[in-house]
Amino acid sequence: MPKKVAIITGSGRGIGAAIAKQLAGEGYAIAVADIDSDTADQVANDINQQDNQTARSYVVDVAERDDVFRLVNEVVQDFGQLDLFVNNAGIAFIASIVDSNPEEVKRLLNVNLLGTFWGIQAAATQFKKQGTGGKIINAASLASVEGSALQGAYSASKFAIRGLGQSAAKELAPDHITVNAYDPGIVLTPLRDGIDETTAKLKNTTFSEQRQGVVDEIALKRAATPEDVAQVISFLASPKADYITGQSILIDGGMRFH
Repeated sequence: MPKKVAIITGSGRGIGAAIAKQLAGEGYAIAVADIDSDTADQVANDINQQDNQTARSYVVDVAERDDVFRLVNEVVQDFGQLDLFVNNAGIAFIASIVDSNPEEVKRLLNVNLLGTFWGIQAAATQFKKQGTGGKIINAASLASVEGSALQGAYSASKFAIRGLGQSAAKELAPDHITVNAYDPGIVLTPLRDGIDETTAKLKNTTFSEQRQGVVDEIALKRAATPEDVAQVISFLASPKADYITGQSILIDGGMRFH
C-alpha cells in the first residue's frame, strides 16, 4: 500500500520540523517545504536516515501563489498523490501598532494569511482533482483567540486564519476535505526566542525575566516543545479526527481558556 503523502510548509526548523518528523514516523512520505533550502535539506536528510521513512525537500515562498501551486504539482509528480497539507509557515515581528513598519506588516500578512490562503487553494484543487478527499491543517496561534500587545499584525493574521479555515471547512466538506487549525501558545523555538528578545528590550527587562513572565501565566508552568504541538497535528491528521472540521485547538498548557 503506498504511503500517504504530506506537505508541511515552514518545516525546515521549529514546529514544522517536529511535525515532519512526527508524521514520517507514522508512515507518511514527507515533503519538507521551506524558504531555506539548507534547513529543508537537513530535515529531509534526518528523516531519510530513519528506517522505512521517506522525505524530500522543496523550496517555497508561501507568499507567492505560483510557488505554492508549483510545490503541490512537484510533490504529486514525485510521490503520485497528496493526502495532507499543513500550512505551518509563518513569521512574526514585535512592534507597537503605531510604530509598525509598513513593509514588515505587508510581508507578514503575505506570508501568514495569504500563504495559508494559497495553501488551502492549492491543496483543495489537488484533492478535488484526485477525488479522494484530504486534510488541511493550518497554523493559527493563541494570538488568534486573544490579541497580543506588540503583535498587532501577527494577531490580525492569525484571527483571519481561523475565519478562513471555518469558511474553507464549510465549502470543502462536500468533497470530504476537512480543515482545522492548531493554536500554539509559548513554544520553545527560534521564532519564540526572537519574540522574547525584542519584547524584553521594549519593556526594558532581561530575556530571562521576559520568558519567565510568560511561563508564569501557563497553568502547567512550562513552555511547550515543538513535539507537544506535533502530537496534536498527528491527531488531526489521523482517522480519529475524520469527523472534526472547522475547529481550532489551543495548545497552550492552560495559558488561556476560551
